[in-house]
Amino acid sequence: MKKIFKLKYVWVLFLFATSSCDDFVEVDPIPVTSDDFFNTPEEYEDALVGAYDLLQATFWNVLTSVVASDDIIAGGDAASIDQPTLQNVNSMNHSPADNNQLRDIWTLMYAGLNRTNFLLENENKIDFSGKEEIIAQAYFLRAYYTFELTKFYGNIPLKVENRDGVDRIVNQPVIPGDQFSMQRVESIAATYALIEQDLLEAIPNLPTSQDFAYKATRGAAQALLGKVYLYHGTFDSSKYSQAAQVLNEVINSGQYGLVTGEDFMNLFTVGGENGPESVFEIQYTNVEGAGWGCIACSEGSYFVQFNGPRSPYNDPIYASGWGFNLPTQQYYDIFDDGDMRRQTTFLDLRELQAQEDNSVYTPPREDTGFYNHKYAPRRADLGESVAQLTHPQNYRSIRYADVLLMAAEAEAQSGGTNAENYLNQVRARAYGNNDNNYTAAEGNLLDAIYEERRKELGGEGHRFFDLVRTGKAQEAFSAYNASIGEGFTPVNFQVNKNEIFPIPLIELELAQAVDRWGQNPGY
Repeated sequence: MKKIFKLKYVWVLFLFATSSCDDFVEVDPIPVTSDDFFNTPEEYEDALVGAYDLLQATFWNVLTSVVASDDIIAGGDAASIDQPTLQNVNSMNHSPADNNQLRDIWTLMYAGLNRTNFLLENENKIDFSGKEEIIAQAYFLRAYYTFELTKFYGNIPLKVENRDGVDRIVNQPVIPGDQFSMQRVESIAATYALIEQDLLEAIPNLPTSQDFAYKATRGAAQALLGKVYLYHGTFDSSKYSQAAQVLNEVINSGQYGLVTGEDFMNLFTVGGENGPESVFEIQYTNVEGAGWGCIACSEGSYFVQFNGPRSPYNDPIYASGWGFNLPTQQYYDIFDDGDMRRQTTFLDLRELQAQEDNSVYTPPREDTGFYNHKYAPRRADLGESVAQLTHPQNYRSIRYADVLLMAAEAEAQSGGTNAENYLNQVRARAYGNNDNNYTAAEGNLLDAIYEERRKELGGEGHRFFDLVRTGKAQEAFSAYNASIGEGFTPVNFQVNKNEIFPIPLIELELAQAVDRWGQNPGY
């Protein structure tokens, strides 16, 4: 049974995270402060649960990054501009004035970061057995939230200090007034270095397994560190060997494995959650609902609702949704007939699409006939919940196949000897045999690894950032534009601009930082 982690004490207010109020002066009082909190081990655990709670809001991150990729079209209502920010992200015409998802990611990830800082600020208030692990989880979470912000917005504003000769994020929450003096970290690379330090501090005190699935393990922190090293490698090639080392530790731990056969076909169902391939999953449940006034308050995943065919779609297995996140024909065509990932990735409704019968399902904008099968709404999962807000499918943030491909990339970049082996393990699972092992005749090994990531991780929110960090975004979007037909919107990707997203203009203005922080280049 999934553990519902719900914030019990609303003791954190973060200036950048007040979506419902645009005046920093008009803030609600904080009912619990550190003076009357952090007095028992249970209160430390409660604070940690509160820090985990904001992970559920990362469905906005996943939705936005899926739409941003070259393999997925936004879709949505064909009769009106549904979700205008997503439509702008889809065509790479978004601007600082776009709010909705782009501002939600900014505010909610900073809120999560601030919750971890509140806990870390009080690390030494009392001593008790097990505190080191709680603090380690807080460092993991701060790294996770900061990494999400950095992927989207680049070198973000943070409170930074030098501790023991190394730059670190300050273990203090941002309080009212701090926004007027905070500065952006000097570079994206320097921001990755801050994240790495948090993970290096977390890893030694994290266990190899946890009592509840939502908690981070040592393997999860090592895998995230390896991923951050890969991103940092864009700016410093020495990071690739560090990535290879830490990712090999995850692989050699023997804790994880690729699921095969029917288990693989069901990997993205509720029944396939938290299994041998799970390195870190964000947990969702439909036990508790939410309201439209606070979608991020839901314990369920809102992302899943976007992926279903538009009503009145009536199917015994899949529920209807809003017709977003449409895989392209170009993407479908890169899969061989024997590749089982085609079936796990695509919900293929082309036959229904050909009927041109709106009583079957309502065609979305730029309908391709394909839907995101991995996170499609499934009737068996819904129970009696309010389905639109409380889909229970977990988000597979880091799974073992991703670890193998990251390790393959790191090995190929740093001259290691395991790259082909790791690549071939992923291929063998996809085809059910070893007949498709990599050979030099395919061309460059690194390109083969990148293409395998594209196939393996489609619809999971990684593709756009992979294109950016490998310098292949312009090439990919140019290929997309060349492949589309009439009625499909071209993507206006601009180099040295669209690699990151704009800081929401409202946040710059509220912090009086239009000049001090500056907007991201090109916006």
